[in-house]
Formats: sequence, structure tokens, C-alpha cells
Amino acid sequence: MKLDCIVFARRALLIVPACALLGGCMSSSPIWDAHFGESVRAITQAQIIDPQAGEHRPSKPGIDGKSAASAMDAYDSSFKAPTPAANPFVIGIGGGGGGGQ
Repeated sequence: MKLDCIVFARRALLIVPACALLGGCMSSSPIWDAHFGESVRAITQAQIIDPQAGEHRPSKPGIDGKSAASAMDAYDSSFKAPTPAANPFVIGIGGGGGGGQ
């Protein structure tokens, strides 16, 4: 009986890793791979109210390129060096006349 258990254990130790390795070679989703991304495209198209909106009305002229670039640079630089905020814990210290003197 003990010999049978040892033989079974040896066979199991050979078969289980072989099955695991061969399982990695299997393609389990060829149909899913063929339709990958269709649901996202369908949901995106469903959220667009008017897909031909660009064809209905021509765009109105805006500002020239130099002014737009300057505005974008000013906007970008406002985030690089923001103005320092006042300390909210300092109240009434410094200048101004005191009422007790």
C-alpha cells in the first residue's frame, strides 16, 4: 500500500506541472480578442449628442495665433509661480493703531 502511494505521488508531481505549463500555451479567448474594444467605442458614440455637429455650422473666427500663444503662456506661468497665500493664523499683528493706549 505504501508503494502505491509513492508511485501516485511521483506521477502527480510530474503531471501537475506539465498541465500547468501546457495551460499557458492555450488561447482561451479568440472570440473576445476579435471584438476587443467594441464596447468602449459603442459607449463613446452613444454619449455624443450630435456626431455631425462640425458639419452644421462653420466655426467662428477667434483670436489670432500670437494673442492665443501669449494667453496660454501667461496662464501656464501662473501655475509655475503662484502668489503666496496669507497666513490665516496671523490676525491683527503688526501695523494699525491699538485701542488700549
